[in-house]
Amino acid sequence: MKKIIFLSLLFTGFVFANINTVVSILPEKTFVEAIGGDKVNVSLMVLPGNSPHTYEPKPSQMKDVAQASLYFAIGVEFENVWLPKFRDLNPKMQVIDLGKNIDKRMMTEGDNDHGTSHMHEGHEHHGKDPHIWTAPENVKIIAKNIYSALIKVDPDNSAYYKKNYQAFLSLVENTDAQIRKILKNIPKNTKFMVFHPSWGYFAQAYGLVQLPVEVAGKEPKPRELVQLIKEAKKEHVKAIFTQPEFSDNIARVMATELHIKVVKVSPLSADWSNNLIGIAHAIAASDQKNNEN
Repeated sequence: MKKIIFLSLLFTGFVFANINTVVSILPEKTFVEAIGGDKVNVSLMVLPGNSPHTYEPKPSQMKDVAQASLYFAIGVEFENVWLPKFRDLNPKMQVIDLGKNIDKRMMTEGDNDHGTSHMHEGHEHHGKDPHIWTAPENVKIIAKNIYSALIKVDPDNSAYYKKNYQAFLSLVENTDAQIRKILKNIPKNTKFMVFHPSWGYFAQAYGLVQLPVEVAGKEPKPRELVQLIKEAKKEHVKAIFTQPEFSDNIARVMATELHIKVVKVSPLSADWSNNLIGIAHAIAASDQKNNEN
């Protein structure tokens, strides 16, 4: 009798066991939880306040990797170093590329209608731009990749994942609609200054141009800083967007010189929807100030 009860409990535990997953950054955690719901456990690698460029996992996080069935990769720099180590630690873990089927921008693109402006020489960020989650259309593709991975590893709960996936797509479309409404009166190719070039896909999606101060982790030299300030004055920049994960000392020097404000906004926010809506409001407010001057 005891054996039967034990086997019953073991079987029940197996049937209702959640899928152990690992993600690199907070927005991914939001996406996976939205679609996976209570059928998944999600462990986060790059903890809040840290840079995905240089993060090193803690021992407890390595334990999560060892127990994971799925790793959702998104292309941030941290993965270049650590994904091979994660694969060695847990060969059975499937690595899902959430950037699959997304047309990735090159970080060396120059000024154009849908690109990124590099305001000074010597600071080009080579390779593909990993910040794909900053554009709603890309988030739809990311969501589909998550959904496809979950129904493949857990086909018995396909209907559950499909319902969550469709609800999430509605949220993404609503987010996009709100952003377009906020930016509807903003002229095409309106420029906004960012310290770290994280908003290229957002700019591309809405006909804007980001002006990065720092590229490839390098701050501008004094001569370049003078040129940046001249360029910012020419473009009537009214704010500099910085990330809490990076130093904003140079941005504050520029802000003081230009008599403008520093706005902290992180593309790594868990609340990705309100985050994108918030930066749209900030850009619209900056453009309104330009028109008033």
